[in-house]
Amino acid sequence: MLNRPVLLFDGDCGFCRDWVRRLQRWDRRDAIDYVPSQERERIAGLPPLREDALARAIHLVAPDGTVTAGARTLPVLGRYLPSGWLLRAVVAFPGALWIGDRVYAWVARRRHRLGCGSESCRTE
Repeated sequence: MLNRPVLLFDGDCGFCRDWVRRLQRWDRRDAIDYVPSQERERIAGLPPLREDALARAIHLVAPDGTVTAGARTLPVLGRYLPSGWLLRAVVAFPGALWIGDRVYAWVARRRHRLGCGSESCRTE
């Protein structure tokens, strides 16, 4: 079992690293561990996750072992971030996560055009 949530992201992707830095600034209480998926073996207690899934989206592993990915991480992140209730309120609107899933997938497929700077981002 984990002590706190772990956000797994593509550490080779500049776009991903930029967004994680934004989250870290928001996370003033340091409630979340931010770990590049390439270094996940250093965190004991993580469930096994497929490489191809990790390449497509961020994954948040809650302390109880529950895993969410992509846009579905937003309401869970909102539990741990200051003023996270705002994030949870936005995604609580009917259809918001459905739209979020599509927007997230669209951005993830194009992240190499949005500042990734790495061959690892070329998922199309």
